[in-house]
Amino acid sequence: MKKVLFVIHDLGQGGAEKVLVNLVNNLNRETFDITVLSLFGGGVNEPYLKNHIHYFVCYKRAIRGNSKIMKLFSPRFLYCRYIKEHYDIIVSYLEGPSARIVSGCSDSNVKLINWIHCKLDTKEEVSGSFRSFEEAKKCYERFDRTICVSEWVMNYFKKTLDYKKPIEVLYNTIETDEIIEKSTEEITDFSFEGPCIHLCSVGKIATVKGFDRLARIHKRLLENGLKHKFLILGVGPEQPKIETYLKKHQLQDSFVFLGYQTNPYKYVAKCDLYVCSSLSEGFSTAVTEALVVGTPVVTTLCSGMQEILGKHDEYGIVTDNNEDSLYEGIKRLLDTPELLAHYKKQAEIRGKYFSTENTVKAVEEMLLSL
Repeated sequence: MKKVLFVIHDLGQGGAEKVLVNLVNNLNRETFDITVLSLFGGGVNEPYLKNHIHYFVCYKRAIRGNSKIMKLFSPRFLYCRYIKEHYDIIVSYLEGPSARIVSGCSDSNVKLINWIHCKLDTKEEVSGSFRSFEEAKKCYERFDRTICVSEWVMNYFKKTLDYKKPIEVLYNTIETDEIIEKSTEEITDFSFEGPCIHLCSVGKIATVKGFDRLARIHKRLLENGLKHKFLILGVGPEQPKIETYLKKHQLQDSFVFLGYQTNPYKYVAKCDLYVCSSLSEGFSTAVTEALVVGTPVVTTLCSGMQEILGKHDEYGIVTDNNEDSLYEGIKRLLDTPELLAHYKKQAEIRGKYFSTENTVKAVEEMLLSL
């Protein structure tokens, strides 16, 4: 049995955090002895780790300025400080602090894996959690294998760091059976009754998710006679600013914030269209989950979207990454019921591709090949 450690900043509400829980819960427990180490505790995804997963946190809560504090110490010091046991494989599951810590391992018998979720297309983005770009490059080259969540992410990583070591793409793991089961649960805090088209989006309400432009698109669609409601599932710092805009234009009853939901699938499954308005993504868990429950998708062009939906809009619509293009993509679907019905069928077909079994098997084969 191989002892495998996954290191991550925290198990908060982000997509990567949720995907890690899905992955470790489904790895073969007879082949792998799994431990997860979070630098900071208190994350909403912690309770979903299965009982056989060993779980440790370095600090109960996040420390203000922790990234700057950690830069004061060498990767070797941090590794010895936080990782006490011997493991056969250690995985840094996010860019930045966890990668810097894991790179400090000096045991040549331990295989190191670096998992990249975000597009890193500048030296500044690469070096954010390191003392310099040079240190970041040196740390990332300590890893035996780098895994990227999409070809887009991989290509940027290779180009920005001039990376020559082994690197490959493995898609995110989602709990497909559980998602489908949960999607049938009853909804008690919102009514879908009436002849109204419902659109939705899921994610942290932060600038990168583009919910502000989604609110403006909502206003334009209504002004053009396309009646609908938008449901936003998530919480975040940008919500007050968006709510101010909605109140100013009297849109708060048709653009509804439902907060963070442990089961967003029951809402997404009942909606007519899922919209991703993100400025940037790694590989969108929310979009793949929408496909699993058979909800059509329109999204901005960002990392992984053409891999999910096809380069020629086979399984959903991918627009240019700007407000006008996204507006036109949504409007096209709302204006054309038969096209929306077509993409609903395509969503159901594509959702089966991202089965838990397929994605977990790929990771297991990679771990055993080291």
